[in-house]
Amino acid sequence: MNLILFEAHELGKALPKRDDRTIHLLKVLHKKEGDDFDAGILEVGLGKGRIEKTNMDGSLGFSLDIHTPPPQRLPIRIAVGFPRPIQIRRLFRDLSSLGVEAIDLVGTDLGEKSYRDTKLLDDGGARMALVEGAVQSRDVTIPALHTYASLDQWLGERGWENDEISESLLVAADNIRPTGSMSQITVPWKDGERGRMVLAVGSERGWSDRERDLFESSGFLRLSLGSRALRTETACVAAAVLALEKIGALM
Repeated sequence: MNLILFEAHELGKALPKRDDRTIHLLKVLHKKEGDDFDAGILEVGLGKGRIEKTNMDGSLGFSLDIHTPPPQRLPIRIAVGFPRPIQIRRLFRDLSSLGVEAIDLVGTDLGEKSYRDTKLLDDGGARMALVEGAVQSRDVTIPALHTYASLDQWLGERGWENDEISESLLVAADNIRPTGSMSQITVPWKDGERGRMVLAVGSERGWSDRERDLFESSGFLRLSLGSRALRTETACVAAAVLALEKIGALM
């Protein structure tokens, strides 16, 4: 836990004894009354926290000095065919820690329909995974999360066009009939200009021929991530890291 992260509604309250953050402060970091720690408020900023008091019930009274604005999320939006529910938590955590701005879960022709019934999207588990990723990377922001019933709906709504960034590079990962490799692409915008990479990664069985035609008619490049068949979560992380390199975010 690289950062003790709070939500706005927790301010002015004690940190409960059995809270993971309390345990980490006391048992891992060996903090005591009067000690400072790295802290942040979700969607607000970064700074320092201080343990002001250890209460009789084991909870911690704390104060916060938040003075640094949050880092900006990187202009990478990634859509993924609904993965196995057991993969979603790991995938969300990893993509959040990499700094992507948005994650879209999309129903696909070849994807397992039952995967869309995961309770993680309703019980707070998905959001918790996004927050875990933010904490890992010392961030206080999390990616926007959206769901779409089909690729047709996602391509039709084109949510990546709803802001001030006008230039987007559209890429669908496809190892079956690719038109090139992600390693070969260059971004179309110039230095100093703002652009976005929109990535689409299929479910376990990949894309159908119908979906490939949809991508081509929608202006997407269908590019390979290599000759190996990758797990959905591995393909997403690999595509995201390649995108980070292409936009210069790894310098």
